[in-house]
Amino acid sequence: MTAQTLSTETVRAQSLHAKPKASKVLSQADLKLREKKLKKHVAAIHTDGQLSLLQRKLSNVLLLNAYDQLLTKPEHEIDEKTLCVMLGYDSNDRAPLKSALKALAAVQTEWDILDDDGGEIEWGVASLLSHAVLSKGRCRYGYAPTLAEKLYNPAIDASINMKVPRRFRSGNALALYENCYRFKNTGSTGWWDIQLFRRLLGIGDSDYYKSFKHLNAKIIKPVVKEINKSSDIKITPEFKKQGRSISEIRFVIEPNEQLPLMDIDDDDAVKGTSAYQRLITLGIAHKLAQQWIVTHGESYVTEKLDYAGQQRKQGKIRGSVSGFVNAAINKDYKTEVAAEKKAKQVSSAKEIAQLNAEKAQSAKIKREKKELTEKAGRAVSWLEAQDLSQKHSIMESFKKTLDKDYLVADLAKHGLASPLIAGRFADYIFDNHSAQN
Repeated sequence: MTAQTLSTETVRAQSLHAKPKASKVLSQADLKLREKKLKKHVAAIHTDGQLSLLQRKLSNVLLLNAYDQLLTKPEHEIDEKTLCVMLGYDSNDRAPLKSALKALAAVQTEWDILDDDGGEIEWGVASLLSHAVLSKGRCRYGYAPTLAEKLYNPAIDASINMKVPRRFRSGNALALYENCYRFKNTGSTGWWDIQLFRRLLGIGDSDYYKSFKHLNAKIIKPVVKEINKSSDIKITPEFKKQGRSISEIRFVIEPNEQLPLMDIDDDDAVKGTSAYQRLITLGIAHKLAQQWIVTHGESYVTEKLDYAGQQRKQGKIRGSVSGFVNAAINKDYKTEVAAEKKAKQVSSAKEIAQLNAEKAQSAKIKREKKELTEKAGRAVSWLEAQDLSQKHSIMESFKKTLDKDYLVADLAKHGLASPLIAGRFADYIFDNHSAQN
C-alpha cells in the first residue's frame, strides 16, 4: 500500500470551501468538541503527506472526538450528521463520507518522530483506522492499540488551534503548516534533507518534483504564500547547497502579526449586536450564533431572523423556530420582497458587467488597430530603405504567401495601403527579416 500521512487538523462546522448545508443545530457537547484544541503527537505531524484534504479533515475530526478515550475504549463513535456538519457537506450525501472512511481504513501510515533539530528519533508504520462503520445514524471507528498509544502520548506534542487549519484550501499547505507549527517557539524547523521534505508533503515518489525548479515553483512558493496569508505563523524558506544542487531546506518561523485581522473570535463585538441577542433568546448556542454572525454578517442574520418572525406570525413554521432559523441561514431563505430586490440587483449587475465588457472590447479593438497600423508603418519604412532589386524580390516573395485570389487582386489595386494587405505584409516582414526584430 502507499504510505500516507497521519494528520490531525482541528475543524469547525464550516467547510474550507463552502457553507455547511446540513441543518443540524449542534448540541452543547458537539460545540465543546468543536472548540477544543487538538494535541498532536509529533509522530502524527512528521509523516508523508499524501492524504487528500477531505481525508485529512476527517482524520482530524475523528481523532479530536476520540482523544480523551483513546486508551480506554477500543471503539469510538460520533453522530453521522454532526460529522458531516463539521466536514462541511450535506449529511444526505453519504458517498464522500464513505469514500473518505474507506481510504483512511485502507492506507498504512508511516511516521517519523523528529527532534527539534530535525533529526529522526523513531520510525513506525500502522493502519490509520482499524475499522469504520456507519449504522443507524452513527459513525463507529477504532485505532490499532499501538497507534492509539502513540496518538495519546501528550509528552511530545504540538497544540494547533482549530481556527487556523480550516482556512487552508491546499492539502500541501496544511501538511507544511502542521510540520512547522511545533517549531514556532524555537523559530526554525532545523535543516531537513530535501528528500525528507518531499516525503512530508506527500510528493516523495514524484519524478516531476525531483527537479528543484519544479518543486520550488509549484510547491514551496505557493504553499509558503498560503501559510503566510492564512495562518498564525509566517514562514521563510532557506536553502543549503551541496555542489550546485539544493540538498537541504529549513523554515524560519515567526508570529503572523496579521492574525488579529483574521481571527473570528471577537466576543465583545459579536455579543454587542442585536442579532446575537435575538439568536441567544431563541436558544441558539453562543458559539454557533457567533459563527453565523461572523461568517454571514449581522445584516444577513438579521434578515433571516425577521423572515423567521414573519413566517411564525403566519403560522407557517412547523417545529422549532431555532431550527427554522438555522435552515434559513444555511440555505439562504428569502422573502418575496428580498428575492425581487436580489433579482433586480443581479439584473443591474449583469447590465453593468455587459456594458463594461463592451467598453473593454471596444478599447481592445482600438488598441490592436493602432498597434497594427504602427507595425505596418514600420514594415513599409523598412522596405523603402532597401535597394530596388531587393524590394522587387521581397514583394515577389510576399505575393506567394497570399493564398486567395481576392488578396492578390487587392494588392495589385491598392498596394500596401490596403487594410487587408497591410497586416499580412507587416507579419511577413517581421517573421522573415531579422533586421525588424
